[in-house]
Amino acid sequence: MDEKSLRRRTLLSAAGAAPLAAAATVVATAGAADAARNSARNSARNSAGNRTEDPGAGRESDRLGGTGPDRERIAAYDRYVRELAEQGRFSGVVMLAHRGRTVLSRAYGMADEERGVRNSEQTRFTLSSAGKPFGTIAVLQLAQQGRLRLDSSVGEFLTGFPREIAERVTLHHLLSGASGTDAPPEEVRRITHSRREVHDFYARRARQARLTGTPGLPGDTHQEANTTIPALIVEAVSGMSYWDYVEKHIFRRAGMTRSGFLTREQWLSDRTVAHPYMEIDGGHLDALHHLDRGSPLGHVRGKNPGRIFIDPPGDGGFATGPDLIRFVRALHDGTLLQRPWRDVMMGPRVPTGPASFGAYGIGVEIFAGQWTYQRAGGNPGVGANWTVFPESGWVGVMLLNRDGGDLLGMLARETEAITGVAPGTGSGG
Repeated sequence: MDEKSLRRRTLLSAAGAAPLAAAATVVATAGAADAARNSARNSARNSAGNRTEDPGAGRESDRLGGTGPDRERIAAYDRYVRELAEQGRFSGVVMLAHRGRTVLSRAYGMADEERGVRNSEQTRFTLSSAGKPFGTIAVLQLAQQGRLRLDSSVGEFLTGFPREIAERVTLHHLLSGASGTDAPPEEVRRITHSRREVHDFYARRARQARLTGTPGLPGDTHQEANTTIPALIVEAVSGMSYWDYVEKHIFRRAGMTRSGFLTREQWLSDRTVAHPYMEIDGGHLDALHHLDRGSPLGHVRGKNPGRIFIDPPGDGGFATGPDLIRFVRALHDGTLLQRPWRDVMMGPRVPTGPASFGAYGIGVEIFAGQWTYQRAGGNPGVGANWTVFPESGWVGVMLLNRDGGDLLGMLARETEAITGVAPGTGSGG
């Protein structure tokens, strides 16, 4: 897997077929000015006592011997992340778990600089697009119960859509990221003030989508409708709001006790939630306290994640590192989906590279002779990624709350720690 393949793998759309330009721009950006770096470096050093590791991690590595990522590779990854933090290039949490058991857990930097709150394993981070698979699972749960069919068209559940979308676009097309729909331009400067306003705004935008491609064929159009419309169908079938459905039937069922869809008010008041720090004018600003400022960086230009009152239906959510590991375990042990329906979610559909494919809400790939799947998300001051190697039982989590990080480089090092194979060595198949 070369660097191009690694970037493709990391920056997948809702179906794994189109790039998340926001994540690429935010988390691969160069660091801030020297003064900002020194401040971040001091924060990293001050939070060194806040880094945690499972007491049995060393014994786990000993037990694995040469069959999995040994202590040396895990230690090398650990040192790499620590050095990034000391350079002011990482603020957040990284975790590695093997068959549900934590092997490595580290937290660096500040969750809330103004109140002096450090990041910890129990800090909740906004997931951005890394939370989109929750919507996929919600749809598949209802399909598993026989309450909807994946070949059903949009118009069987919802009204107010253009006829060609209502009749021709199915849930399968939407979950595959191949609906052929294109959404209106984003209103990145809009500030919302209630759950109802957010819901109505995105429901209206979904109905403003137009069919510009052929349903069933991959395209490069704006993917928003592929996420929002299935969420609206979940609401129509279940009789619950999307947020309530996911919290009840995914978060609670999986034991994700610290996860949820938080409002901006909760984000500001709850000391356990990491604030997003945007890189602006050679320094970093807390996006939540500067709603009038937008990111100057590339494809996220003008955006500020604090402007939205709550994540839109089908997107986002907040979670801790341990909760994401619980989520993966619940996805694989039958808690969230029966195995056949889990396989429907993870089945490779749209080729996106030599050994990578889009699936329902995630990207899947053959690497080092085994399947892996993952989901990334990004916004100004936000980076998130969770990666799963189901055959060997490994899970990696990265959660960032400061621009200037290197999510792509971290993913490469994480992959090497888990598989023993460095991306770029031609071992993608």
